[in-house]
Amino acid sequence: MDFEFWWLLPIPAIFFGLGWIAARIDIKHLLRESRALPLSYFRGLNFLLNEQPDKAIESFIEVVKVDPQTIDLHFALGSLFRRQGEIERATRMHQNLLDRPDLPVDKRDMATYELAQDFLRAGLLDRAENLFTKLDGTPFELPALGALNSIYEQEKDWQKAIGVAQRMETLAKRPYFKEIAEYHCELAQGALVRREHDAARSHVDQALATHRGCVRATLIAGDLALAGEDTGGAIAAWMRIETQNPAFLALAADRVADAYRKRGDVAQGIRVLRNWQLQYPSLDILNALFVLVLEHDGPDAAATLIKDELARNPTLLGLERLLEAQLLAAPADRRHDLELVKGLVGAHIKRLGMYRCDNCGFRAKQYYWRCPGCQKWETYSPKRTENPEGYT
Repeated sequence: MDFEFWWLLPIPAIFFGLGWIAARIDIKHLLRESRALPLSYFRGLNFLLNEQPDKAIESFIEVVKVDPQTIDLHFALGSLFRRQGEIERATRMHQNLLDRPDLPVDKRDMATYELAQDFLRAGLLDRAENLFTKLDGTPFELPALGALNSIYEQEKDWQKAIGVAQRMETLAKRPYFKEIAEYHCELAQGALVRREHDAARSHVDQALATHRGCVRATLIAGDLALAGEDTGGAIAAWMRIETQNPAFLALAADRVADAYRKRGDVAQGIRVLRNWQLQYPSLDILNALFVLVLEHDGPDAAATLIKDELARNPTLLGLERLLEAQLLAAPADRRHDLELVKGLVGAHIKRLGMYRCDNCGFRAKQYYWRCPGCQKWETYSPKRTENPEGYT
């Protein structure tokens, strides 16, 4: 039988008709679902899009009253309550979901996670911890571990924080060596305060094994040596900071100066600090060097040191130290004027000499290993700045 091409002509029309029928069916289904949803649902969505969460909550509550089975809407309401600070209502919403015997497993895990977040926001850390630990092996395990890590940091339970961070490394496939090293440093610092030197040394070793560049561990290692009257070991430890991150020598300057005093070798301490200041200038190194020179060589030598430094790197701290050296050598009739100027400069320095977080910009008078603003570790520059905006 011969094939006739005109037989193919109806085929496009057939496909068009089938597509039209399918579209009509989908549209009718969508219209039925839309009519089934209360008007309050759409009002609530509109309020959310217009960033009016209070009115959105009122609309969604009306929907829940009409159809109590709307699980996803319960979750949305709970999150809105928590965002608005209505923790008690958010907790009640998520607890009611957990109490439902017909709740699917995936929704139960989600309700557990949301309720744990409610408890965390309310400051009920024990309850939050209990719920977060129940999420092992669920899709919420990683965010739950992150929340647990935050709880243990707040409670200063560093040993548990180490365990959680190690699990997060495995799940997230990203390193947490900096945080783990800092947790060991916190444990070492506590042991040092309690004079448990062996325990402190063990944690320092673990911190450095985890993160070879952990300057804080090296600082504590020097503190441990100095606590054991080993000034040579302390100085050797702090000198290693230059190979880790020379910017942190600013934090070691006063320690090094004190160690050389105890050794009775102030001249060598001056040489070390002078070399550091030439290579890695900072306000703290200059301050430690000035004090040593003033003690060892007198006010004239200290004034010369500061004049040379001001010519290279003018700072208000340098000016204050120059005034201090000149005040010590000044005749009685000039001291009043010098004291007045020094007081004015000193008051200005107190407002400006600050550390700044590189992550969030939080500024502080003292150095923090963990920023009080963004809660990140090792985000503070170790060099103080006199710039009012906090930039170097």
